[in-house]
Amino acid sequence: MSEILDELVFGEGGLLPAIIQDDENGDVLMLAWMDREAVRRTLTTGRVTFWSRSRQEYWRKGDTSGHRQYVRSVAMDCDADTLLVRVVQVGAACHTGSRTCFDGRDIDAVQGDAAEA
Repeated sequence: MSEILDELVFGEGGLLPAIIQDDENGDVLMLAWMDREAVRRTLTTGRVTFWSRSRQEYWRKGDTSGHRQYVRSVAMDCDADTLLVRVVQVGAACHTGSRTCFDGRDIDAVQGDAAEA
């Protein structure tokens, strides 16, 4: 365990971003922050734990809402500074009650054309 934790690159404040993805359909559910201890808890308990930057405390998704996240896999990116956590999501992932934190929040953008490459 300590070898994996030592390999991770934690940024400002000892945190790294964790992208949470639905293991069943691939939807990106949310992004939150983890420190070393939150990663350790996530890897050893089967439930996702985050570090709340605003409350300065650990929080486990679903402890108050009942909308839990059960770990299916965890991967680090090529720079070891971001995690991808695939989960089984029970209930909404977003604190607003939406299935994902990205539902209905599209921003207009010009679409690129791969054929131009």
